[in-house]
Amino acid sequence: MQQITIASTSTVHGSGYLEYLLDYLSHFFKDANSILFIPYARPGGISHDGYTELVQTAFAKINKTVTGIHTYDNPVEAVNQAEAIFVGGGNTFVLTNQLYKNNLIATLRTVIKAGTPYLGTSAGSNICGLTIKNTNDMPIIYPPSFNALALVPFNINPHYLDPLPDSKHMGETRETRIKEFHNFNTNPVVGLREGSWLAVSGKSIVLKGELPARIFEYNKTPYEVVPETELNHLK
Repeated sequence: MQQITIASTSTVHGSGYLEYLLDYLSHFFKDANSILFIPYARPGGISHDGYTELVQTAFAKINKTVTGIHTYDNPVEAVNQAEAIFVGGGNTFVLTNQLYKNNLIATLRTVIKAGTPYLGTSAGSNICGLTIKNTNDMPIIYPPSFNALALVPFNINPHYLDPLPDSKHMGETRETRIKEFHNFNTNPVVGLREGSWLAVSGKSIVLKGELPARIFEYNKTPYEVVPETELNHLK
C-alpha cells in the first residue's frame, strides 16, 4: 500500500530546510532508518553532493541517515533496496530527464506502490502527478516524455500563488495558466500553497497543513478545499 507525502515546498518563510515538516516526517518515516535521496532536480545548479549534504543535515535532526542515489553504480538497484525515498525540489524538467535517462520511472512507480515511503517536495511533488505539465519551472532541458509517476490521479501545481489585489503586475496569474492548460488537457490540477502537503495512504489522499488548496477540474469553476479534505474523488 503506497505511503506518500506530496509537499508544496521544502522551506517555508522563516524556517530551515524541511523544518516545518520534521515532526510529521518523524512519524511518516518511523520504520526507516535510512533514506535514499534523489538530488537530480539540482535547485540553482547545486551539485548532487552539496544538495545531499543539505538533506543529511535536516534528517539528522530526526535521527535518519541519508544517501544520495548518485553515489550508487546501479541507481535502479538503489531504488529497489531503499527503505524510504525522498526526491527534492529544483527544476522538474532536469529531474524528469535524469529519471528517464537512468530508467527509474517504472522502478520508482513499482516500489512506491508496493509500500516504500516516498516524500516529494516541489519538483519531487510534480512527478507524483499524471504529467509534469503544471510545473512552474523553465524547460531548460527536454525530457523524453512529460508523463510522470502517476501516483495520484491528477496533476500538482506546487507553490500555488493567489493574485495580489494591489499588484501592478500585468502578466498571467497562476490560475490563468492552469486554465490555459485545461484548453488542451483534462487532468485535474491541485494548487498546493506553501506549507501544505498531501498525505497519501493507499487510495486515501488528504490535504494537510494550515491553508486550503485550490482545485481545478476540466470545465468546472475552480474551488477551495480546506485541510483534512479527502481528494481521492479527483480523476
